[in-house]
Amino acid sequence: MMHNVSFITVFTLSGLNEIMDLRLTLFFLSLLCYCVILMVNVCLIVTIIMDENLHEPMYILLCSFCINGLYGATGFYPKFLWDLLSPLHVISYAGCLLQAFVMHSFACSDLSILAVMAYDRYLAICRPLEYHAVMTKQRLSQLVCWSWILPFCIVGTNLFLTSSLRLCSSNIERLFCINRVIVKLACPSINTNIYNIVTYLTISFYVSHGLVITWSYMYLIRTCVRSVEESGKFMQTCLPHLISLFIFLVCILFDVICTKFGSKYLPQMLQNVISIEFLLIPPVMNPLIYGYKLTKIRNRILSFVTAKRN
Repeated sequence: MMHNVSFITVFTLSGLNEIMDLRLTLFFLSLLCYCVILMVNVCLIVTIIMDENLHEPMYILLCSFCINGLYGATGFYPKFLWDLLSPLHVISYAGCLLQAFVMHSFACSDLSILAVMAYDRYLAICRPLEYHAVMTKQRLSQLVCWSWILPFCIVGTNLFLTSSLRLCSSNIERLFCINRVIVKLACPSINTNIYNIVTYLTISFYVSHGLVITWSYMYLIRTCVRSVEESGKFMQTCLPHLISLFIFLVCILFDVICTKFGSKYLPQMLQNVISIEFLLIPPVMNPLIYGYKLTKIRNRILSFVTAKRN
């Protein structure tokens, strides 16, 4: 049984050290970005909630997707904005673990929701006669809860193990806290085998999400190739999902590569940009992509804007 013998109570976030000359510019740009994220996601969420015609599985999952985007962005931007105006860039031990929990659970929940959305599209296009029998309200509720609760439990387990490590440094060379960086601060003599095992199990579990998405789209593409009508459905409802998935995977891949291999070779500024891509691009792009591509949502928003003008 490991015991938390760390005497570190505060971490220093040194990722901001090289950009303090631009802090006011970055503050206003970051504030603008956060406001845009809030506006586009809240707009889509409210549109789906208020319009009963949009109370369908695909739109409920999209609403869940947008809520998760708000959750992840709120875990980063308020603290980052505060640091840009503050001479001290520190975060408490508990605050760092909490922020790491939000960052990881946001990313894991995003992938879980994308996997559920892929399964939903598979049922709608490849098995349309069974769709309403399989994707019931109860089943949808279970899938939405699963896409949030399971990542929370997995990430919570990882961070519980991290909290038991004895740390020999308090310097985090990033703009925010993530689990791997905290583990790197563990004293060299500490055995992190249990943590590594849980991490690999977590990675394996989320690789299975990728397999679900791949399997779903193999059947979707095979079905849509045979029918012009199904091809239209694919382009209308699946293309936004594929774009969201691509953006998410690219952002996460860059961040993982940078964290694991690039910290010694890349300038701090470039590391900062790469590290916040998944908190900047998906939360902004996903609502815009779905809002533009999905006809029902686009028409509902346009009708609302037109009514307001009149």
